[in-house]
Parts: sequence; structure tokens; C-alpha cells
Amino acid sequence: MGRIRRIISTAALSLLLSFVSCGNKKDSSGDRGVAGHIDLEYAKQYSIDICEGGAYIIHIADDDYVYLPENAELPENAENMQIIRQPADNIYVAASSAMDLFYSTGSIGSVYFTSTKQSDWGLPYIRELIDNGDIFYAGKYSAPDYEMLLEGECGLAVESTMIYHAPEIKEQLEALGIPVIVERSSYETDPLGRMEWIKLYGLITGHLKEAEDFFNEQNERVKSVSEKTQADPETRTVAFFSINPNGYVTIHKPGDYVCRMIEMAGGKYIFTPESLDTEENSLSTMNLQWENFYETAKNADVIIYNSTIEGELETLDQLISKNSLLTDFKAVQNGEVWCTGKNMFQQTSGAADMICDINNILTDSTENTEYLRRLE
Repeated sequence: MGRIRRIISTAALSLLLSFVSCGNKKDSSGDRGVAGHIDLEYAKQYSIDICEGGAYIIHIADDDYVYLPENAELPENAENMQIIRQPADNIYVAASSAMDLFYSTGSIGSVYFTSTKQSDWGLPYIRELIDNGDIFYAGKYSAPDYEMLLEGECGLAVESTMIYHAPEIKEQLEALGIPVIVERSSYETDPLGRMEWIKLYGLITGHLKEAEDFFNEQNERVKSVSEKTQADPETRTVAFFSINPNGYVTIHKPGDYVCRMIEMAGGKYIFTPESLDTEENSLSTMNLQWENFYETAKNADVIIYNSTIEGELETLDQLISKNSLLTDFKAVQNGEVWCTGKNMFQQTSGAADMICDINNILTDSTENTEYLRRLE
């Protein structure tokens, strides 16, 4: 996808892009002539108001942003918000789970930079774009190559909440005239809510219709699976986990998006709040000592090893080598051991496919699973 790019100075770029510091939603929510809202069915971590003058107000946690299409009027009381101007081009995606949503809207051409190295991408089409020079590695989120971003006319940075561990980076990007969105899709407890962030990326790249069409299609697929599982009285239990080099087991907390996918597929996540001493923090995962994991998970009907954390496994023996007591597990003895692909976390748009895969392994219809592979 050949591109012609101008190299401009830092000073010129700062004149072209308007920047003001983030404001608090409660302090900046005066009368802006709101005419409507973009419909969100599941996402709870953001919202979008449509203003009468053609602009959009994007709310993410306590941050407000103005998305300003060409010829749109700047809303009143918007002086404490970052301004994202149309077209939002040459985007630096430092939240890896967002990249697939740009791709799925057909707006991947708006992305020019990534914070993830080519070798760390589980998505072959993103690796290919990096190989072809259509997307460039511009440093990890905590150490971006500012010169590269400026020379490439970066119009927007999409960061994960990890940027809050390096607030000076966010401040520097904004000071250079690069608006920064801190996206929170990983905080969505519903997998469809996580996928529904596609509407935000569709809006700011001019592909909202494509984003809505894609989301609606995937939503219908999930609904069809849910209808099928409601008619099936058998509910099988599932443990989803990984084992780190120190021997601790990492699981998802009950109620997060992975647990919801298992439930939507007709299964039951074997860990419950009552069986765990969950930590009071915003993390969706937690570590268990082996004894605590063994006590509950040994009776699971199906176990799924999460390879996105510690790497993919090829054989059941590789898994058992992590702890020989896995041979006591009901699922191991019955041949119901599965492994995710490395692309599961990065391919955010694949929630419907993942739910279908889980439903297939729970109903013994496992000929064509895309994200799960049986370990033998």
C-alpha cells in the first residue's frame, strides 16, 4: 500500500496539531449541543456523544477527547480536551490488542507505527505489513522513538493503560502535538464489549459504517451459539490457565472476558469468587500456588492452556513437564487438554470465533477450531 509522506519539522508539526491537556469528564461536561450518541450494546469503558456542529466527544474513564471531522465546529467548553483531527493518520498503536480492530475495519492503512516488534506479533498479516515497510516499529510504549514519530507525521498515539506507569511519555507525546488515547478495552468484562471498541477506531479513521457492520455480524454469530447452548442441558467445567517458570499458575479472575467467553460457549468456568482469595486490583488475572490450583482444576472436564503468556506448546508431554501432578487431572486422563494459539489476545476481533471454538470442544465438534488445538 504505497504511501507518500512528507518529513516536516517538529515546530511545523506542533503548529498543525492542536494540543491541550486532558480534562476530567465531570468538570468539562457542560452544554456542548449534544445531538445524539453512537450506539454501544456491550462496551462500558467508553462512550461517544455526537455534537450538533458535527464534532464528537469521546469519553474514556475520566478523559474526554474531541474528534473533529473536516468542517465540523469545535464544541463549547472543549478547551480542556485533546483534539483528534480528521484524518487521524499515521497512527502509533502501542496497545497491541487494538491493532486487529483497525485491520478489521479496513483502516489498517491509517496505522504507520507499532510498539510491538515483528517477532512478537501473533498475527501473520501484521508481520507481513511490517516486513513490507507499511508499518514500522517505533519503540515500545515506554521508550518511543520521538524523532521517527515526528518525521512520520504521527497524528495519534493509541496507548494501553500501561502508559500510566510512564506518565512522562504520555506528557511528552502530547507536548509534541501528538494526541494520546488511553484505551481500556482490556477492562471490559464482556468479550463483545472488548470487540465493540472497533466502533471507536472506525470513527476516528472514517470507517464507522464498516466497523458497525463487522461488529453486528460477529454479534449475530455469538447470539446463534448462545441460543444453541441454552438448548443443551449439559454444562461442562473448564479451567483456563498458564504456568510460569516459578511454578505459579496464572488464571483469569471469575467474571472477566475470558470467563464470559466460556459461559457464552456453554461451559462453566471452574473457578468461582468463593474458591479464590481474589486481590482487590484492576488486573484481570491472578497467580495461584500450585496446591490451590490443583485442588479445584483437577476435576475440570476440559483444561485450556493459555499460550499467550508463556508460549505455545506442541505436545501434552510439554505441559506435563511443567508439573507431573497434571497426570492426576480428569481432563488429562480423558484427553480433553487444549492449547490456545499465540494470536488469541492480539486478535481482538476473533471473539466470536473463539466462542465457537470453545463451544466445539465442549460438544465434541472439533474438526475446525481456529484458536484452540488439542494437546496429545
